[in-house]
Amino acid sequence: MLTKDDILNADDQQTEIVNVPEWGGEVAIAIMSGFARDRFEGSIVGANGGTNMVNIRAKLVAASVVDDKGNLMFSDSDITRLGKKSSIALDRVFSASQALNKITDSEVDELAKN
Repeated sequence: MLTKDDILNADDQQTEIVNVPEWGGEVAIAIMSGFARDRFEGSIVGANGGTNMVNIRAKLVAASVVDDKGNLMFSDSDITRLGKKSSIALDRVFSASQALNKITDSEVDELAKN
């Protein structure tokens, strides 16, 4: 059986490199922590219980692009600027992050409904 230390010290962070020619290079995306995933999903659900799909691509990119030390590159304050970048580039990173983090289109739709 795993111990608490085994679980808390397990290196369960996986990264993947995504080529983004529109930005002139590559970015690393990572599996989101449970906290980051909950925050991302919470950002889709509006304050009144409705849906907030505005900048969903930029939100997921910000929640998954990491630097060479595994730290998130973008903060919440960067999301609006990030959302103004090429939709093709954002979609490329968004799709890769969706796949790596096992976020299906139907999950996004379900969040939007709830």
